[in-house]
Amino acid sequence: MTGRTPVLSVRGLSVRFLMPGGRGVAAVTDAHFDVAAGECLALIGESGCGKSVLASALLGLLPGNAQTAGAALLGDLDLLTAGERTLARTVRGRLVGLVPQSPAAHLTPVRTVRSQLEETVAELTGVRGRAALREAAESAAGRAAFPADHLDRHPHELSGGLAQRAATALALVGDAPLLLADEPTTGLDRDLVHRTVDELRRHVDNKADDRDRALLMITHDLAAAERVADRVAVMYAGRIVELTRAADFFGAPGPRHPYSRGLLDALPDRAFAPIPGLPPELGALPGGCAFAPRCESATDACAVQPPLTGTVACHHPHAALTEAADRA
Repeated sequence: MTGRTPVLSVRGLSVRFLMPGGRGVAAVTDAHFDVAAGECLALIGESGCGKSVLASALLGLLPGNAQTAGAALLGDLDLLTAGERTLARTVRGRLVGLVPQSPAAHLTPVRTVRSQLEETVAELTGVRGRAALREAAESAAGRAAFPADHLDRHPHELSGGLAQRAATALALVGDAPLLLADEPTTGLDRDLVHRTVDELRRHVDNKADDRDRALLMITHDLAAAERVADRVAVMYAGRIVELTRAADFFGAPGPRHPYSRGLLDALPDRAFAPIPGLPPELGALPGGCAFAPRCESATDACAVQPPLTGTVACHHPHAALTEAADRA
């Protein structure tokens, strides 16, 4: 990471779900990362690897059978130990803006998009007056490319892509220091993907009020990540297995972890070759490196879980220029 001050500092974050019969499922294990002021960190990986669970932990939105450990510091506030009152009144919307993975579930079904935007503007910014609220709501919608002629529609009248844009507009209203975008490009065509992630990036780069801002973007869309991310964190089976600069990840020398290389090789504009096998169930993880059963480079050494050393957690990382790896 660069020398910039972290907006978010995660240390040893783990999430475990207690299941019937006393069985535990480790959904996130020992996550360590920072998101610096002015930075976009893209968290990538296959479905079911724990990315959205990590996001829910940061916002206190985990179900009752979840147990957390570690710390997630936003300034002096530990998000993992903050009470619901603090999370509801201080964190959500004000300190952390959320673009949710399932936007339709986060929009109030009986109210129009306009009324929800105006209410959020009034609550988070203090704007008052009918004309001022209307103007602010339309401005927020424009930032997320939400069409003005759909503002008076209800959520059930929107396509998935429009619902996504409505949720993005709501997340941007408070100009929160940390923007947490969980699959923000779902349902969008490529032009709108570019417009959406560019707007999220502008939020981070905004220096008009001298506030430090950062973006944690959870995504399957590697092209979107390449477009706006400064660094990339790769997650597999609940663990971060690689954390490196986006320029090194998408360019030269490329990823060092075999799983990371597999993600890139699966892209149509690359080798278009799927990773063999399937991710393990989080409730039945193999011993040692969880990727070993799918990895052509696996040896007996992989029976022991490799630590995240430098930029990669792997006993047999692909060769990379030492100075490039050290820059992260």
